[in-house]
Amino acid sequence: DLVPNMKHEIETPAHVVSLRGLGLEGITREGDALVIGPMTTLEQVAESPLIIEHLPALADAVGQIAGPQLRVMGTLGGNLCLNTRCLYINQTYFWRSSLGFCIKKDGDVCHVVKGGKRCVAAASNDSALPLILYGAQLTIRGPKGERVVELRDFYDADGVDNRDLEPGELLTSVRVPIPAADVACGFEKLRERKAIDFPLLNVAVLVEGVDRVKRVELVVSALGAKPKVISLTGKLKGKAFDEELISYAARRAHGSSKPLTSIATDPTWRRAMVPVLVKRALRKLLSPEETS
Repeated sequence: DLVPNMKHEIETPAHVVSLRGLGLEGITREGDALVIGPMTTLEQVAESPLIIEHLPALADAVGQIAGPQLRVMGTLGGNLCLNTRCLYINQTYFWRSSLGFCIKKDGDVCHVVKGGKRCVAAASNDSALPLILYGAQLTIRGPKGERVVELRDFYDADGVDNRDLEPGELLTSVRVPIPAADVACGFEKLRERKAIDFPLLNVAVLVEGVDRVKRVELVVSALGAKPKVISLTGKLKGKAFDEELISYAARRAHGSSKPLTSIATDPTWRRAMVPVLVKRALRKLLSPEETS
């Protein structure tokens, strides 16, 4: 994503430094967790036997990013740190200048929310959703040393820069606890074409418990700068995993989701698709043999 953003002068770095030589690739098992190097390519993550066995929703999500040519070059760390996107920023410099720029770059006006003081450019990183539900932790290293951040705390609601990264800091590893046997996680994505396009909406769901659920969580993204985590455990703990639970989760997701016009698609339609994707993902977990 860096190259088109540089062409459009959204990002104007004086130098571009490759991270390929830092040895940050690879997928290994360390005790009860998988550790993924941020320079591991999206293709390697999607096709890794370890990821497919233990984190299938991550393999599914990463396998739907962009197209095969880009997955060969793009990395997991790059997708987790992907810049936010908006109809009014992801344009040529000439287009943006004719409009008067925007709050994210070179201007002080939000063209999505009139009078808005905070950028609402949307997060578009598919890999983040299942990793949030799996409980991923990021190791970040910089001039002040090393720190560990929960992925669900890594993103901020400000679209100008929604990542908890200080100048000079690098993401150096992604650690994901291996889920228990009774944990199921799924991912669904809405986009105009089946490849290349960024998400118009994406959803991840997690259910823990076979007969009676212990935990139910959803993540909905491409709505704003921060993926929205919806915990339903308090209401659904001890309930049966059935169609009634699925319908309730879909209604809650719909009520909590308010898409904006930052993405060039009807927000009313995108909101209507939230319960559709939640139901689709949960039904695949409930009856995988029927939806495979």
